[in-house]
Amino acid sequence: MTDRTAITSVLVANRGEIARRVFATCRRMGLGTVAVFSDADADSPHVAEADAAIRLPGNTPGETYLRADAIIAAARAAGADAIHPGYGFLSENADFAKAVLDAGLAWIGPPVKSIESMGSKVESKKMMDAAGVPVLAELDPSEVTEKHLPVLIKASAGGGGRGMRVVRDLADLQDELEAARREAGSAFGDPTVFCERYLETGRHIEVQVMADTHGTVWAVGERECSIQRRHQKVVEEAPSPLVERTPYMRQRLFEASRLAAEAIGYEGAGTVEFLADEEGEFFFLEMNTRLQVEHPVTEATTGLDLVRLQLQVAAGRALPPEQPPLRGHSIEVRLYAEDPAHDWQPQSGTVHKIDIPSTAVEFGALTEAAIRLDSGVVDGSVVGVHYDPMLAKVISYAETRDEAAHLLASALARARIHGLVTNRDLLVRVLRHPAFLAGDTDTAFFTTHGLAELARPLTTPDDEQLSAVAAALADAAANRAAARVVGRLPGGWRNLPSQAQVKSYESRTGGAIDVRYRTTRTTIEVEGHDGLSVVEATPNRVVLDLPGEHGPVRRIFDIARYGDLVCVDSALGPVALTRTPRFVDPASQVAAGSLLAPMPGNVIRLGAKAGDTVEAGQPILWLEAMKMEHKIVAPAAGIVTELNVTVGQQVEVGAVLAVVDDSPPVTDKDTAGPENTEETK
Repeated sequence: MTDRTAITSVLVANRGEIARRVFATCRRMGLGTVAVFSDADADSPHVAEADAAIRLPGNTPGETYLRADAIIAAARAAGADAIHPGYGFLSENADFAKAVLDAGLAWIGPPVKSIESMGSKVESKKMMDAAGVPVLAELDPSEVTEKHLPVLIKASAGGGGRGMRVVRDLADLQDELEAARREAGSAFGDPTVFCERYLETGRHIEVQVMADTHGTVWAVGERECSIQRRHQKVVEEAPSPLVERTPYMRQRLFEASRLAAEAIGYEGAGTVEFLADEEGEFFFLEMNTRLQVEHPVTEATTGLDLVRLQLQVAAGRALPPEQPPLRGHSIEVRLYAEDPAHDWQPQSGTVHKIDIPSTAVEFGALTEAAIRLDSGVVDGSVVGVHYDPMLAKVISYAETRDEAAHLLASALARARIHGLVTNRDLLVRVLRHPAFLAGDTDTAFFTTHGLAELARPLTTPDDEQLSAVAAALADAAANRAAARVVGRLPGGWRNLPSQAQVKSYESRTGGAIDVRYRTTRTTIEVEGHDGLSVVEATPNRVVLDLPGEHGPVRRIFDIARYGDLVCVDSALGPVALTRTPRFVDPASQVAAGSLLAPMPGNVIRLGAKAGDTVEAGQPILWLEAMKMEHKIVAPAAGIVTELNVTVGQQVEVGAVLAVVDDSPPVTDKDTAGPENTEETK
């Protein structure tokens, strides 16, 4: 037995959702909590919820959450006696773990030697191979040839899709290696990368392990995390549909995972990740020596609090000899501020409202069919450019997989998420897709089933038109309510027939919508909507009776407005509209061919200069934002007539970065006068 000091106060060396998650368990255990925060996170919910909070001056991870010395100093200043690393940042950094222990603080994680063993994905594969765990061979980047393609570049010191690149053309290898190294260095402070053979399709299966200091190792349950974008998980579930239908696969997975944990003397919570094929054969990918983003689905299907177990193991407590049995099914989706229809472009700005219906608990256990919400944002939170754009993890639990999927899809579809473009519609379409419901999920899901189709809005154009009608009637009611003199009179009413009132909007799908209506003595008539009857129209709610085959169908629309943004929520689906100004400021117009910054970011590389001739899709520059690199490419072949940025420059969203002129070049023939022919003599 290892002697451990009692833990009374825990600093979480992380931010956002994971800090709130750990704090929730600490409060349930009666432990004190300490937050650290960057300048960008000063108003984050995790800061407000902690007993004490210490500022880490700066904004970027390198200035703040990756500074081990500053975090340990913060723990001492706040009187914390333990540090929980969360996930990402320094969570798998052996030097940080050692520094925490050397400072006399408790480390809520595995032994330093275990982290070192798994910290290098190159060396860890060799160790697992020697221990008898099936592995996928690692490749030295300098030795990759055509016969190895395609290959996957991976960061040795971290995960989460950072530093990952698929290379199918040998000519691209060097550039992709350099980009992967930059991303890995920015995210984890270590630019080391390696290559392995890339399997175009496969199932990503992982096993949650929990080990104490007394020799007990649990393989708690498996999760399937096959649906991914940019090699980062989007949908996770427990148990795995593949494992459920494959005889003896769970037994073999659990044996391999225990073997991996025992081979490195593991303690605490960890995850052993495998790539599997449809026949149930699997290969070791890596072991994450930390808590995983997707741990709530394991908690839902076992009844465990994995953070509580981490704290108890760190304090020297023994695990019970028998691990809990599995129960029911749980599915988690990651709700991101990003636009899947435009190359998963991350978004930044204010989350005006986030409300997920059917939420029974936040950061806690589910014991019956319901929704759990683990979120790092609240109404009014600002999503910046320095960190991952995940807004929340939304988790369902039910007795069956179908019920869990339907419950989660319904909650997301009815959620009120105002202010930013998100991947919500895509998540709902995935959860309702026949292939997903059949358990046919692999890492090529978006390619197989068409990203464009999955990323379509939940609402149809007709739904958007009807929502715009509701928005217009609510706006008119708001204008009347705000009127100081004639607020009680029916807006737009005339004693004699007159032209229709018009309100104009732009939907996020790109369509302009004009709503034309007239107010009569008894009702409001909306052009193009014969038979529509207005039951109620207030600034925040509109009730309409719509003509139906068997009589009127009543629809209720809730309206919220934030400046020119109007959000309409109904059972038809969410619709975001922007009011179209009556007069356009000429100064707001930009030249044709202008490349605008899709988000605030830092220019890290240029691919062209003013005067260059470029092809469609050719990179003009690279922006770094939200720990990822983003290419800004030429929309068409042409000439770069303007390049308005330099390397290292910070740009704001909407800034004109460059201009590409795609008009045909003018030739001497174009400018010459008429030829001296018989017709011109």
